[in-house]
Amino acid sequence: MGKKKQKVVLPPELPPEVPDDEIQVSDEDLDFVNSNRDYAGFVAKLDTRTITRHVNRVADAKEDAVEDEYARRLEKKKKANKNNNNQHEVDPVDALPVKTLDGEVYYRKAFVKPSPKDEAVDENEDVAPNNGVLKLTKAEKRAKFKKLRKEAKKQGKDVIETEEVQPSSQAEVLAEVEKDLSAEESNEKKKFRLAEIGTSMLMDPEGNIKNLKEMLQICKEGDQDILILGLKSLLAVFKDIIPGSRIRLPTEKELAMVVSKDVKKTRFYESTLLTVYKLYIQKLMSLEKVYNFKRVAIRCICTLLEANPRFNFRNTLLEAVIRNISSTDDVIRKLCCNTMKSLFTNEGKHGGEVTVEAVQLIANLVKDHDCQLHPDSVEVFSSLTFDEDLRKPQTAKPDNKKLKKKFYKSGRRNEEIKQGPAHDRKKEKQEMVSKTREEVKAEFMAASLAQDVMEKRRIQSDTLSSVFQTYFRILKHTMLQGSGENVSFAGPFGDHPLLGPCLNGIGKFSHLIDMDFMPDLMNYLRRLAGGSSDAKNPSENVSSHLTVSERLRCCIVAFKVMKSNLDALNVDLQDFYIQLYNLILDYRPGRDQGEVLAEALKIMLCDDRQHDMQRAAAFIKRLASFSLCFGAAESMAALVTVKHLLQKNVKCRDLLENDPGGGSLSGSVSKYQPYATDPNLSGAFATVLWELSLLSKHYHPTVSTMASGISTITNAQDQVYRAHVSPQQAFMDMSLDKETSTRKTVLKQSSSSKRKRGNRAPPLLAADGTNEVMEDENVVRTKLSEHFMLVNDMEENKRLRRELEQTKAGLQLYKQYKKQKKQRTK
Repeated sequence: MGKKKQKVVLPPELPPEVPDDEIQVSDEDLDFVNSNRDYAGFVAKLDTRTITRHVNRVADAKEDAVEDEYARRLEKKKKANKNNNNQHEVDPVDALPVKTLDGEVYYRKAFVKPSPKDEAVDENEDVAPNNGVLKLTKAEKRAKFKKLRKEAKKQGKDVIETEEVQPSSQAEVLAEVEKDLSAEESNEKKKFRLAEIGTSMLMDPEGNIKNLKEMLQICKEGDQDILILGLKSLLAVFKDIIPGSRIRLPTEKELAMVVSKDVKKTRFYESTLLTVYKLYIQKLMSLEKVYNFKRVAIRCICTLLEANPRFNFRNTLLEAVIRNISSTDDVIRKLCCNTMKSLFTNEGKHGGEVTVEAVQLIANLVKDHDCQLHPDSVEVFSSLTFDEDLRKPQTAKPDNKKLKKKFYKSGRRNEEIKQGPAHDRKKEKQEMVSKTREEVKAEFMAASLAQDVMEKRRIQSDTLSSVFQTYFRILKHTMLQGSGENVSFAGPFGDHPLLGPCLNGIGKFSHLIDMDFMPDLMNYLRRLAGGSSDAKNPSENVSSHLTVSERLRCCIVAFKVMKSNLDALNVDLQDFYIQLYNLILDYRPGRDQGEVLAEALKIMLCDDRQHDMQRAAAFIKRLASFSLCFGAAESMAALVTVKHLLQKNVKCRDLLENDPGGGSLSGSVSKYQPYATDPNLSGAFATVLWELSLLSKHYHPTVSTMASGISTITNAQDQVYRAHVSPQQAFMDMSLDKETSTRKTVLKQSSSSKRKRGNRAPPLLAADGTNEVMEDENVVRTKLSEHFMLVNDMEENKRLRRELEQTKAGLQLYKQYKKQKKQRTK
């Protein structure tokens, strides 16, 4: 008898299918599952594939449907047995079908050879109708069981891994949070520690000198904020405790000697201070190359150098400051320039040694960069001060040997010998007094940090030589650049950025220039201004690349040098007058600097200097024509100069007459040449100043008043010139900065004065006194007033547009600055 068949228990019916869209999971369910994840872990271990397959096989477990399904399978098996040597077809191996190259789709099946018992079952009883489930063989069950075990193991490992991943991610988050909290706590502790160490160092430096190393270590280990705070804390400490002189460490021989405890303590203090200070400077030098810390590092370097210029490692700090004196960063450049100016001004701190080194380093920097630096790098020379008697010859000291010989020859020695011991005591007393005075003087010089006169003279001579060496290099480079001998491209600061401060410096220190260099200097200035002493080099090749303001500065410097060395210098300045005469026509208000033109008019024409009559008349005529073309400030400066020349040169007042001059006054030129390049050849006496008639009706009341006052000067009046206002002062008073504050009052005064002039009855111009002439004059007067008002409004609109554009540009730059600042903080 065969074995009894085991009944297969059917699984419970599945719940009704619900679409995924209708499933709603609440937050409480999610919180419950997340909090009880350990209890729901068995769900992940279930063999879902086996359950799904089992449920699919018992779906619609009605006997008729199951028998029909089994009948179809038996037919398929019989057909397959013929081709596969009587093998049985088992369940599909893969869940998904396979597509052949022909396009047919089929499921892969597994085939096994049937045993005799299975054949009997197949022939007689293939299906268990009571349960509706196919009965597997032992081999199939064993293989299926092994497969299920393998899958269960894999799923179990996956579940374990998923369970491990979730806590690990949470652990990482917690670790990061704890790390952030610990970093904040450590930063707070470091801040408090820095404050404690700094306070203790300021209270007792010698007793707490060991803590300096801890402060430096905190700077190395902290983040960005702690690093900056540590650098500033160390800066405050060093600035307070560093001595005013250098520290010399003891030699090996001195260390081998037996000393007291106080000496050991002092040595330990100085060695520790010097070691930490050296490491601190090295840290600053390394941070100088980092963009985020460059400003802080430069600020610390400048402060240390300015506070302690005599201490150790001064050269390292000075080189770092000079290296950044021409930086494109405005903050860094201003810090370095202010530090240099402070060192040049307060030479008592270092005795002038730092000044010599700094000037030489700047001179080398200008040479290395081929004069392509920011103007501030040379502008710092204006803070230098020199003694007035620096170039004067030194007075020779009396020779004691000669005095002794003269003393012995005169026979006084014999008289002293005859005088006896009383004279010896008096001589000893005098020697003791002189020796005491010398000792007191030496102590006073040491206490007051006063410098020896000879040493100070030597230092100032070296400084002045380096300064003028730099100035002459800049002048020569500019001249060669314009003549085409040295072709160089414009740098980030312009074509010749150092020419302006170079000319200002030469004008300031012109009284200290050696007479041997005067001819070369005047030749350079003449060629740069536009003229040339060499026929091979025309003026256009030298000065064409310079602006009008720069050429005017060359003329101004030449006159300053001439004025400072008037006793020892005899130079013809006619070329500079010619250049000024031509540059007046080349001047443009919006492009060139009006204050430079006003200064040139003051120095070259208005100072106490007697001018040639032809030249003075030519300048008067050209300046009057110039006043018609430009703004009120330039016109006012020109009219002040015209008034000065007319009052000082009586013969030039003939230009105010209605009849043109001529005869002996006009010279060889009988007709006025307005475009002549030489003022002596212009023939200015052949014309009149008709420009004053138009200028008396100028829209600006000050200009019109000045023009009217000049026109009243006559030959009969022997007026003494008294300079109340210079061209520079007149230009500054009429400049845009002061004109904006009083614009409304000026417009009211001009409009009221024009109304008064318009309502006033005009004089009769015609001989018969007809009404037509009067009406025509009234029409012309009203039209001219309207024209001047329109021109005034146009100028006001231009000024307002210019201010609006400047304001917009400033706002745009401020927005960019704030944006960059936010990015840096992030």
